[in-house]
Amino acid sequence: MPAPRSRLARQRIRAAWWMLAPMLIVLLGVAGWPLARTIWLGFTEAGLADVEAPRFIGLTNYVYLLQDPDWWRAVRNTAVFAGASVALETALGLIIALSLNAHFRGRGALRAAILVPWAIPTVVSAQMWRWMFNDVFGVINHVLLAVHAIDTPIAWTASPDTALLSIILVDVWKTTPFMALLLLAGLQMLPQECFESARVDGVHPLKVFFRITLPLLKPALTVAIIFRVLDALRVFDLVYVISGNNRDTMSMSVYARQQLVDFQDVGYGSAAATLVFAIIALFTVIYLSASRAGREL
Repeated sequence: MPAPRSRLARQRIRAAWWMLAPMLIVLLGVAGWPLARTIWLGFTEAGLADVEAPRFIGLTNYVYLLQDPDWWRAVRNTAVFAGASVALETALGLIIALSLNAHFRGRGALRAAILVPWAIPTVVSAQMWRWMFNDVFGVINHVLLAVHAIDTPIAWTASPDTALLSIILVDVWKTTPFMALLLLAGLQMLPQECFESARVDGVHPLKVFFRITLPLLKPALTVAIIFRVLDALRVFDLVYVISGNNRDTMSMSVYARQQLVDFQDVGYGSAAATLVFAIIALFTVIYLSASRAGREL
């Protein structure tokens, strides 16, 4: 049975809630109302013409949605994109963070330089890579043809075999600096006494990494991974700019946008958007619960 809180602790908690109240009220108005409205429209037959007075149809939109093969293809594409991109970004980000955590001349300038891909707006970088992947004018094909790596130009963003891979590579290029920045901040917070003791004892660097660095870095890794997975599961702009409504690369957010805007089916599109939110929320709960259980073991 937990011990009762002291009067000072209760006052601090009360003061914290009072200070958070303005932010929570604004957040409720900015995000809570649109979310509630979207969830409600998912249970209606709303279109762009009758969005103010839609007819309630219950779970019909969700029944049709779960029977739509295009929706499940979008779910699969999003899962593959999120899993592959986050795994690569975490591995590369950790390598870069470990390298930048060392002391060497020009470290500050190099830290700033690696943030350039992340600082470029996603739409701009997606359009830039779209031209680089172009099968006629793209520099990627030009270089690969010059070194005889390929015999004919490849339509990277149009071919079913390479379209999703191309988007994953662009996301890895853009977002790896973000992962490196978060992990570098975590590395700089680690207690140096453990590493000094291991160095004095002559422990192999690999053993230091797996026995000391990784366990101590686990909280920072957890935060970085969950941020990236949440962002990857709702990916829209990168996919839409590079490949549009291509079924081979369509994410869940692109699918919802297609229903809402292109087909003007507000009710069905809102149901798809609600499912995207539910999947992301479910992942967050499962991941945090698993992380908490792992810390308690």
